[in-house]
Amino acid sequence: MDGTPAPEPQLDLEYQLADNLTRESGRIFLTGTQALVRIMLTQARVDRERGLNTAGFVSGYRGSPLGGVDMAMWKSKKALDASKISFLPGINEDMAATAVMGTQQAGVRADRNVDGVFAMWYGKGPGVDRAGDALHHGNAAGASRHGGVLVVVGDDHTAVSSSIPHASEASLIGWQMPIVHPTSIDEYETFALWGWALSRYAGTWVAFKAVSETIESGHSFTPAAVQAYDMPADPDMPPESLEYSARDFLSLAVETRMNLRMKAVAAFARRHSIDRLTCPAPRATVGIVTVGKAHLDTMEALSRLGVDTVTANAPVRIYKPGLTWPLDGERLLDFARGLSHILVIEEKGAVVESQIKDLLFNRPDRPSVIGKKGFDGETMVPSAGQLRPSLLAQPLAGWLTRTAGLPLAADLAAFECQAALSNDADGMRRRPYFCSGCPHSTSTKVPEGSQALSGVGCHYMAAWMDRDTGGLTQMGGEGVDWIGLSRYTKMPHIFQNMGEGTYYHSGYLAIRQAVAAGANITYKILFNDAVAMTGGQPVDGPISVPQICQQLRGENVARIVVTSDEPEKYQGVDLGPDIRVHHRRELDALQRELREIPGVTVLIHDQTCAAEKRRRRKKNQFPDPARRMLINSAVCEGCGDCGVQSNCLSVVPLETPYGRKRAIDQSSCNKDYSCAEGFCPSFVSVMGGKPRKSAAPKTDQERLQRLIEQLPLPATPALDRPYRLLVAGMGGTGVITIGAIVSMAAHLEGLSAAVLDLTGLAQKGGTVVSHIRLAPAGASAGPVRLDWQQADAAILCDPVASVAPDSLGALRRGHTQATVNTYVAPVSDFTRNPDAAMRPEALLAKIRHAAGEANTAAIDAHEAALALFGDSILSNMFMLGYAWQRGGVPLSQAAINRAIELNGVAVAANRAAFDSGRLAAHQPDALDSALRPRAQVVQLHVPETFERAVARRIADLTAYQDAAYAREYQDVVEAIAARERELAPEAKTPRLAMAVARGLFKLMAYKDEYEVARLYTGEAFQAQLKGQFEGDYSLRFHMAPPIFARKDPRTGVPRKMTLGPRTMTALKLLTRLKGLRGTWFDPFGRTAERKMERALIGEYRQTIDQLLVGLTRDKLAQAATIAGLAETIRGYGHVKASNVEKYRTELGRLMQSYTAPAPRDMPLRKTA
Repeated sequence: MDGTPAPEPQLDLEYQLADNLTRESGRIFLTGTQALVRIMLTQARVDRERGLNTAGFVSGYRGSPLGGVDMAMWKSKKALDASKISFLPGINEDMAATAVMGTQQAGVRADRNVDGVFAMWYGKGPGVDRAGDALHHGNAAGASRHGGVLVVVGDDHTAVSSSIPHASEASLIGWQMPIVHPTSIDEYETFALWGWALSRYAGTWVAFKAVSETIESGHSFTPAAVQAYDMPADPDMPPESLEYSARDFLSLAVETRMNLRMKAVAAFARRHSIDRLTCPAPRATVGIVTVGKAHLDTMEALSRLGVDTVTANAPVRIYKPGLTWPLDGERLLDFARGLSHILVIEEKGAVVESQIKDLLFNRPDRPSVIGKKGFDGETMVPSAGQLRPSLLAQPLAGWLTRTAGLPLAADLAAFECQAALSNDADGMRRRPYFCSGCPHSTSTKVPEGSQALSGVGCHYMAAWMDRDTGGLTQMGGEGVDWIGLSRYTKMPHIFQNMGEGTYYHSGYLAIRQAVAAGANITYKILFNDAVAMTGGQPVDGPISVPQICQQLRGENVARIVVTSDEPEKYQGVDLGPDIRVHHRRELDALQRELREIPGVTVLIHDQTCAAEKRRRRKKNQFPDPARRMLINSAVCEGCGDCGVQSNCLSVVPLETPYGRKRAIDQSSCNKDYSCAEGFCPSFVSVMGGKPRKSAAPKTDQERLQRLIEQLPLPATPALDRPYRLLVAGMGGTGVITIGAIVSMAAHLEGLSAAVLDLTGLAQKGGTVVSHIRLAPAGASAGPVRLDWQQADAAILCDPVASVAPDSLGALRRGHTQATVNTYVAPVSDFTRNPDAAMRPEALLAKIRHAAGEANTAAIDAHEAALALFGDSILSNMFMLGYAWQRGGVPLSQAAINRAIELNGVAVAANRAAFDSGRLAAHQPDALDSALRPRAQVVQLHVPETFERAVARRIADLTAYQDAAYAREYQDVVEAIAARERELAPEAKTPRLAMAVARGLFKLMAYKDEYEVARLYTGEAFQAQLKGQFEGDYSLRFHMAPPIFARKDPRTGVPRKMTLGPRTMTALKLLTRLKGLRGTWFDPFGRTAERKMERALIGEYRQTIDQLLVGLTRDKLAQAATIAGLAETIRGYGHVKASNVEKYRTELGRLMQSYTAPAPRDMPLRKTA
């Protein structure tokens, strides 16, 4: 890679995204999920060409890594219909398998209207377990001679998005179901067509193993030619003895038929093999058998170890079975002939290894066979987790040296993960979390003193929050474990979360079981109108809140209640006797009632999935209220109650000279509005208008466009070997889009492109990583997932996601070109801890250490996207442009533009973001004026001197009350500063005086009604509004004004009200009355809160006096900590009162330590 500009490549401009399903020749780009659609269409075409009148049928149940199969099928409905292929998702896995079983009956019926039905069942590993009985019976009944069944098994070997890791071979072998295991997507079609052909001939169902790392990847390749699988007639195996038959049930004839089918499987596999001798090595004495994805890992490890696997003199023979059970024994024996040693490399259990040992055990010339265990019983090829080249390097090197005498000169240190920098960001992680505005943020709360059990679905994440929620059963078993536990615990009652998708799948039976057992349990059915965890699909049948109510009334549950964010929509809807609908604000009180009712009760929470709302709004399929929340950052106290109430990550930190405040991220906000329930008057609804698209003046935008047009093309590396690119970021922000754009652009250039998106639960705000492999055209396939130190370039869209071990470990110091977005979006801890540290500097330091200082470029792409486009979702495309201009993405601009166009989403905006990123990389100062801070009531935080901090607060207090009030403040602060200078004259910043300046100001500028009014009616708030919104809008204020606000009957806390635009007139009047503050005429001054606030000022000054009495140079730091405690007094009303109580407790503890006499040095006791 010499870094010289490459000539413009020829693009395949004729290529369309839909070509991947139907193109019969030439290259296609295909994901694993799309491949399942393509193989159905190809089988239909092949049957037509051979004169067969067949139909296709697909059924199964979604679940990662097969979570998107149904959406891919629906998207291709027109093509499927044209090929007589029906897609019918099952309500659960076993119902789907039973439906598939029925399709094979069509081939043997006299009244059939097709020659046969080729069918596909799909399900993730736990779904295979659940459907075991149906799959076992289906396989025993068999397949019709012009039909056939392919069982697509989505095995998640590492529990990326599953409750437990799973590999399904043991179950499949127990049912005598042959297993094909493709290595990568380019084998999917060949293996699937072969599988149906085998199923038709032998009468068995055929399992197709789709592991996460293949089914969730995308590849650019040329499909193999379709083969014909003819079989000569065999009088010992007539078709009628092999094909579908239900006559043998309830007898041993089932076993006889299955044994005959196994002979047919062996005969078919012998005549038409999908096993490959990938390295014949005729003179080798050692051999390796590789299985599935592990083949690519092995070949990569051997290549990096310098082992020849290409020439006739290769020292090792390599065999890759496609049919992994039952193995083709004759072919395996041919492979083993002349070998002294065989190493078997497969993930999880020893499926192939055990068969090889069985085949070779009684042979006099048998070679040694090892795999999971080495010669001396040591672990060789791990069974836990998944394999990768770095895990195989040491075992391979040791085995080759021991058995073949190969002197391997490769440095094994290159396979190891670099030591990471340890600093304050250690342990930071971006854990998956509820989306902004997620209904589960409200619905999964439980009342104090109660506990809840988790269920399958997004709401499981409540177990990671402070919600007294935990436990998990299989899908559909929710709450039944309580029946067993409840007899042996003192807890009288439990809550159980269950999504309506799970309810429809099989959860209804769990509720029936709980009723039958007389359990004390409240089922919370979380009706969010979508199967959100796997992409927002509809539930697989008719379901509604009235239907659920009707069903459960028939089951004799003790009581049913409904809560909703829109209870008014139930006006006129008859849910049944005594079933009432309540606002979600009443959830806590309702749960307290339900837990006291004996037996089974049900609470149905009806609120549409926030992510689904967002998707539907983009398609104009869901109401999009012309209302957005805004936080007046000057009124905000940073107490975090809005985060507690909403649990929402769109409430983001805003660092200011007055401490951390809050702001709303308009780009990610899903308009749930529950943040406004926080007890704080800073929330305003902006009715009408839209977020401002660009903060940059038009003249700036035109200037930037001219500069973009003059940008030079970057020098990009030549692709003479595989080039690996890592993209890491936060789920839901477009990380996968970057991977899709880059891989498609490479495909259009004729390169061998592959991408692997690691998402799972992480799509919900967790860490999402795209691994991209670009290679010259015609290059052999290799692992897509990056191993340790393999990244040539990295686009790091989120610092927290980027320091996850797998992402940081892929970087190589001095080699990887890293482009980093420095913006740290809130982590989940921030919703509960208002002071949760973001640590951007420490995170960036970790990345710089891993990639090298000179190789790392950093920019706040979030702020850039907001300032330039008014939408932070474009920050990742901005990052792609930045990395491309630096030469880190070896693709042409034309290819990337065409890929953006084919993607078809916000084409102009994405291209503009890409170009702006290019400009930022080439000429950073060009964006300075456009990227100036957006308007806020309080200026964004910049480090300031002690003098500047004090001057700012003197001006504020003058405006707050008057100059005399400000002078009181100034005198105290200056006295402290003078004393500190006497004790530490060399200090650049007086630490104690700064703490007092901030703490005393905090208390003196307490936000009463007059001050809140002033902060709303000033010019600064108008500037904030105009800086963030454009168009015609009006305001609604969310406050709990004294006298008018009603109190919650249970908590006694005033309830907030929504006040109209005329409120601004009242606020202006209040502002002019600030002179009444603290006088006899102050109508608000006699409340307990105002008395407390005035008392706190006096208490604080007394504390300062006490600190000065015993102040020494050595005690300055301790005194500053005590003085700074006042800044923890935040919030309004009961929130502030709670914080004051904590402040006084902590103050007492620290003052006791401060004023305690220093311990005397005790002389050592003399001993005899």
